[in-house]
Amino acid sequence: MNGAQDMGGQMGFGPVAPEENEPLFHGAWEKRALAITLAMGATGSWTIDRSRFMRESMPPAAYLSKSYYDIWATGLERLLIDTGLASAEEILTGHALTPPAPVKRVLKAADVPAVLARGGPCDRPATAPARFAVGDRVMTRIMHPKTHTRLPRYARGKPGRIEAVHGTFVLPDTNAHHQGEGPAWLYGIVFDGRDLWGPDGDPLLTVRIDLFEPYLEPAPLEPTP
Repeated sequence: MNGAQDMGGQMGFGPVAPEENEPLFHGAWEKRALAITLAMGATGSWTIDRSRFMRESMPPAAYLSKSYYDIWATGLERLLIDTGLASAEEILTGHALTPPAPVKRVLKAADVPAVLARGGPCDRPATAPARFAVGDRVMTRIMHPKTHTRLPRYARGKPGRIEAVHGTFVLPDTNAHHQGEGPAWLYGIVFDGRDLWGPDGDPLLTVRIDLFEPYLEPAPLEPTP
């Protein structure tokens, strides 16, 4: 999924200008957008990866014109329509037009601190041995799926070296589309900046990205001198 959220290495969007002493929220509605999104996620009606997909698959013009929590709110609206928990007309009018659909769970206010503290661990037992080990050279796949992926565009078809083997975790690519968790090995991979950006790249720059095993292939053997 080559969406507007995948901006790594792109030019023409102006400088990155962090807001000095930026508050957690710029308005009460942002607090509410976060709270409602978390509360609805706790119902078990979708996975966190499905939630990300609904935000990141917005049309680029819409995505780039919205603020952070506006994107969250719009993603939640899309999820509600996708799961049949609300209709587009109900969201537009702000009123229920049919009886509410049941949900698996309801997050009570008193349970919020414990639920947030527990989090949502996504590590899983390994179902197969790791294909790669620390020190192995790998090549990322060239892939442009219309669905979900966490392999950024700028790092596709690039050589790198395994620096860490993290274990097995839920694969977002399948978990976002009701295809199961598909646990996969996750690796920390170091890339040379010039391999990513070409000869214009900083020769002293290295970039580390955590990537799943399905994104990787063994690097071609280097020619013998």
